[in-house]
Amino acid sequence: MSVSEIFEIPLFYYFDSGNDYSGSKGDFSYKIITGEKLKCLTWHGRLCSMKAEIENEEEFDRTQEGFNAMIKWLEERYKQK
Repeated sequence: MSVSEIFEIPLFYYFDSGNDYSGSKGDFSYKIITGEKLKCLTWHGRLCSMKAEIENEEEFDRTQEGFNAMIKWLEERYKQK
């Protein structure tokens, strides 16, 4: 079960357990980094996040509400492409 209508992203529990996640749809790529907060990076192209030019970066509270806001933010970045 995915929490996004666009992306295959695991439930909040996956991130609250300390896991990072990355994915793509077409040439739109993203990475979610788990720390004290959830950090979401987006870029275009097939390069990994370490080599890519990051176009958007935002932090969200590491809560279910923050996670929901991050998913909405990520979907909005994708729709802007």
